[in-house]
Amino acid sequence: MKLVFYSGGQSRSNHELHKEVVKLARSITGRNRNRTLQLTYFPFCSDQASLYFHRIRRRFRGHGVERFFCLSVDDSPTADEIKIALQSDIIYLAGGNTFYFQKYLRKTGMLERLASFAKRGGVLAGLSAGGLLMTPTTKMAADPDLEPDENEVGLRNFKAMGLVPFEFSPHFTRSAKSIQAHLAYSKKTKNPIYAVADGGGIIVNGKSIEIIGKASVFYRGYREII
Repeated sequence: MKLVFYSGGQSRSNHELHKEVVKLARSITGRNRNRTLQLTYFPFCSDQASLYFHRIRRRFRGHGVERFFCLSVDDSPTADEIKIALQSDIIYLAGGNTFYFQKYLRKTGMLERLASFAKRGGVLAGLSAGGLLMTPTTKMAADPDLEPDENEVGLRNFKAMGLVPFEFSPHFTRSAKSIQAHLAYSKKTKNPIYAVADGGGIIVNGKSIEIIGKASVFYRGYREII
């Protein structure tokens, strides 16, 4: 699989992650390296989606992507729209409210379809909440000590795509409070937690995992700085 996790933040170092996304798409075996790439953008909700879609187009055009499509899962997407999205080379899952996004991805059947897209070799990228959705669970976003998202939709099933054997914590800071909260949460989950500072991310290419930027791994009450 080819996955890219963005922590977030308005940082120039995110451009390196953009380049890696496109590089992964170009590297797929048997694919014409000069072919026109299509990226589909999934906003977490339809409100102001056009604004953020414009930003994504501007950023990725600078890296050689030429075709773009936007699909809002809370806006009753049609079968034809879903088909177009899944034919993309790259799918980018936006940040936002994790639970609202997860509810509508599950309601439309897109959680399973996105997982299949990645397993077939499509490049799947996720920013913050979008990254959490690629992991085994989004329960971390509900933890009261980790600046949780509001769960106004009443989501109870936190099971996500499970494409990687770790959990993802974006916007990580090395404050004592944040470190202690991550250590405590790491005792509640069986998965290691990759906590990444803004401007950084994680690149998964098959069995290879590359960390970009400042990060720590928390596991069963222990922390390793990477």
